[in-house]
Amino acid sequence: MSETLNERPNLGDTLGGEAADDLLSRGFSRRQLGRIAAVFGSGLAVASAGRAAWASAGVPDPAPTAKVRIGANECWTGPLAPGAAAAAAMIPFGNRYAPHDERGDFIKAVMSVEKVPYDHVAPWPGSSDPLSRSVVTFCSPTRGLVTADPTFELAGRTAEWLKVPVKRVPLKADFSHDVKAMLAADPNAGLYYICTPNNPTGTITPLADIEWLVANKPAGSIVLIDEAYTHFAGVPTASYLAAADKDVIVMRTFSKIFGMAGMRMGYIMARPDIIGKMMRYDGGMQSGALPLPSLACATASLTALDLIAARRSEMQEARGLALEHLRKRGLKAVPTEANMFMVDWKTVPAAKMQQAFRTQSVEIGRSWPIWPTISRITVGSAEEMKAFCEALDKVWT
Repeated sequence: MSETLNERPNLGDTLGGEAADDLLSRGFSRRQLGRIAAVFGSGLAVASAGRAAWASAGVPDPAPTAKVRIGANECWTGPLAPGAAAAAAMIPFGNRYAPHDERGDFIKAVMSVEKVPYDHVAPWPGSSDPLSRSVVTFCSPTRGLVTADPTFELAGRTAEWLKVPVKRVPLKADFSHDVKAMLAADPNAGLYYICTPNNPTGTITPLADIEWLVANKPAGSIVLIDEAYTHFAGVPTASYLAAADKDVIVMRTFSKIFGMAGMRMGYIMARPDIIGKMMRYDGGMQSGALPLPSLACATASLTALDLIAARRSEMQEARGLALEHLRKRGLKAVPTEANMFMVDWKTVPAAKMQQAFRTQSVEIGRSWPIWPTISRITVGSAEEMKAFCEALDKVWT
């Protein structure tokens, strides 16, 4: 990221005077405000923080040319049928910003499924924006971020980009978040990030552990619960904590089981004052200006509970096929409840295995620094997982 972004003029206009004053009062320097403006202005900081290794190296993305794409935790198929039909029906109304009340209809669908009040829901274009936005809103140079290791990196990378302290805490032996160690790592953090099911392990952190952290965290801090993969697990969720007005943000995305990664839809559930703080940097523009087909698709998909369950069952069957094949080949995988699993290649670097699978036109996922010999594999269709197993037999001898 170019340092010239740190010298942007009129930062108060970019962020809004109230937001800029708040950031300065929390210890951010005017130089750091330039980086924050990049997050909410151009979005470059978020894009840079979330780029895969191949993008950072300036080389083409290999995934689109692969016959089997099981590296990015995308769904193996497109939107649910009711969602696709609703999106198509919205196209003729694309001349209007809001032909009816599409945003309101979406929020009402969330209310009916999650049992949260209307003013506790805010839609976003995916979950990356609210994730980075939460770091800006609740962290500062004196109140850092605490996250697990390994986990989804965007919150940590955003914090580092903003020069906010970051504490990374290893997962427990059962691969859940060690909430007591997270609190001990920084008893005065501004934000505690919990991804459950966790990316990349697919493991669940019990709600009782999350409740403990919410009850024992420092005053004024927020627990961010990222449930991007919860529909793949089919377990009780944390939305009740938002409905109870706790110091939490519960975050969801439609990029996973709903098959809408390219349509950019997500939402958060939180108290209205928390949502208001997150929106002040751009006046709520990102939450209010969403593509109509995406809104319609998400609204129709949320309530298709039988189809969600059927898609989850399909994933579980394909996952079981792959895990059993790994077991027969003497390879270990982390127990998982989501559409991904971590394979331990023993002494072979994960990057080398990724290259080996590419020779078979199979694009698997990456590794995390804490586990350099372990690769994340996305669960695709049954056919894709059979192709993964066949490629494994060729590259693993």
